[in-house]
Amino acid sequence: MWTFKQSHVAALRAAAEKFTAETGTKVNIQAVTPDDAFLTKVQAAARTNDLPDVLEVHANGDDLAFGGAGLLEDLSKDVDQKWLAQYLPQVLTDGTVTPDVYKASLTEGSKTQGVQLGQRFSVPLTVGTQGVVYMNKSRAAKAGVTRAPATWEEFIDALDKVTKAYPDNGGVTVGVKQPSTALEWLMQPMAFGMLGKQKFEALFGPDTAQGWSSPNGQKVLNTYNEVTPYWMPGTQSKGIDEADLAFAQGKASFDIGGTYTLAFLAENGYDADNLMTFPVPPPKDAAIPGLQLSPFSLTGLSITRTSDKKDEALRWLKFLSRDDVAADFGKQALDVPPNDLDKKQSEALGPVLNSMEAAFGSGKNSYNAGYTAYRPSLYDPGKVGAVLAQFTPLKSRSAESTGTQMSSMLKSYWAEQNK
Repeated sequence: MWTFKQSHVAALRAAAEKFTAETGTKVNIQAVTPDDAFLTKVQAAARTNDLPDVLEVHANGDDLAFGGAGLLEDLSKDVDQKWLAQYLPQVLTDGTVTPDVYKASLTEGSKTQGVQLGQRFSVPLTVGTQGVVYMNKSRAAKAGVTRAPATWEEFIDALDKVTKAYPDNGGVTVGVKQPSTALEWLMQPMAFGMLGKQKFEALFGPDTAQGWSSPNGQKVLNTYNEVTPYWMPGTQSKGIDEADLAFAQGKASFDIGGTYTLAFLAENGYDADNLMTFPVPPPKDAAIPGLQLSPFSLTGLSITRTSDKKDEALRWLKFLSRDDVAADFGKQALDVPPNDLDKKQSEALGPVLNSMEAAFGSGKNSYNAGYTAYRPSLYDPGKVGAVLAQFTPLKSRSAESTGTQMSSMLKSYWAEQNK
């Protein structure tokens, strides 16, 4: 089995030992990092028929791309209702070719070309979401912030207090060098809560009158701009890992990421007991007060088509999906498992993961960062995010200019799709 997540290796090997004790089948776990090296190795191994039996993949991403390219087994007939009953309801279809996925695959240039409606190319291993704020608990307490901000205004107030108490390292960071991060992890959750689902999705729609240059779009951009005074110096030049590392090293007091950020911080020496986490909050007059985040599958498990040990591989996937195994894996890997755990099992994950689980919700009023069907299929969040980065933290664009350019880009993406 290959994984691109170094933080999962120890937990996977611990699970493999239990699996071997129960079944007699040995599992060899190999990490291939970083992500681009993993993708390169998979592509090279596919050409030489040297793929492993099992891959850990980016769910709703690499699984569908690899599946469309013919590298993975279709698991739709193997994953039955009994198997699915273990998972959170929000992630039951993750890894499958839904009507939206199939429609997007038909667009010229789509990375998922070749998939067929109803196929399943992975089952969930970890779930979570973007839009999680990590706050240095001890610094916040010394600055007078002792509870998680529940509104955008309280968040800005916390940034202000901590930055005043710690002028050299009290600010916030996110990997703006990969510009989709600030857009998708910070501004979008706030905007969803502020406007509600329908008006939020309209920002990305083909009607520019409801887009980023509209009153709603400008309201979002101007509200988002309130974070500008509190960026950690140099944030615009840091990638995701570099930004997280800056927080872990005490160079910032707030870090914007996802549930998956916790494992990286722990790997780099940050004490999880000194964390307070909370979802990016909406403004006090939001359409959706008390916004919750809908979890989606972050990574999944796939079986390669060239595997000559499909039965053993299926047993391994089923084993990892068991509640007890998933809970142990999550606790050791510091990642949220996809299982619908009972209260005792959830508490066993530890206070930080448990607080993240408590922020999960479902339904139309929960922000699902994994749902993107409202955007044009060729939409590039990195390019749109780069325009947003010119607005903040770079301060080289106004809100009006930023909204006009973002709306123009979306209009172009929709025109390309509708050719």
